[in-house]
Amino acid sequence: MNRRSFLGAAAGAVPALALQSPGRGASGETAARFRTAICAYSFREALKAKNMTYEDLVRLAVETGVDGIDMTVYWFPDTSDAFVLPLRRFAYKNRVDIYSLAVRAQMCQPTEELREKELASLRQWVDVAQKMGSTHVRVFGGRVPKDATTEQAVAWAAETMKRGAEYSGARGIILGLEDDGGITDYAAQTVEIVKRVDSPWAGINLDTGNFKAPKVLDQIEMCIPYAVSSHLKTEMRLDDGTRAPQDWDRIYSMFARHGYKGYLALEYEAAADPATAVPPLLKKMRELARKYSSV
Repeated sequence: MNRRSFLGAAAGAVPALALQSPGRGASGETAARFRTAICAYSFREALKAKNMTYEDLVRLAVETGVDGIDMTVYWFPDTSDAFVLPLRRFAYKNRVDIYSLAVRAQMCQPTEELREKELASLRQWVDVAQKMGSTHVRVFGGRVPKDATTEQAVAWAAETMKRGAEYSGARGIILGLEDDGGITDYAAQTVEIVKRVDSPWAGINLDTGNFKAPKVLDQIEMCIPYAVSSHLKTEMRLDDGTRAPQDWDRIYSMFARHGYKGYLALEYEAAADPATAVPPLLKKMRELARKYSSV
């Protein structure tokens, strides 16, 4: 059988649904494609105390069957090749994707001198991400400086992130702005920064547990179209100021409705020991990923 005959026969054997445009469901909507991951920050105390290594995180990913790690870099011993490259190799040999580095970079800097200082640090971490094979770097918005307006802070953050994205994009790495306090307390400002950056190499690292009330679920949904990476939390703020467990089924359905393709990483911050609390939560996430994902 020649190549043309083979392709014709194979196409005839494929169900009609599979012959639609890639990534689209039966009704034509963009189909979601979820991957499950662990945020290294979930084990912050153990990593800080050196009771756990980054290699141990890779082993945990294998044991729990998740796809990747959002690697918080705060406890790296250094960024030398002697540390970075063996970790990359170890993850690859175990088929675990270190898809993201989470760094402390703060985008809101009111002066050119401060912006350049922050960008110099960010560029170094982008270079580390490139060595590790990561395609995403998480950054923060930062606080509104004293005597500045929110509008000024948003503009400064957008300018810094735009310049950062120019550098990261030239290396095939996306910057994700996390909603985590300061000028990213609310979705409107977070989205506005990313819109102003206006780069295919910039988006939102959407944390589902960080927005301030009111209407947190609405704020999450507002950000999903701009999300390039996401964190799942066990709790969220309610309009009355209290916190309550997140309805993960609802969260996943929201992401699926928008056709999100990418990682949802567990960032565990509750009081119980993560060694025992995290594995069953990851199992639940994998089940929801299968429920709502096209693959």
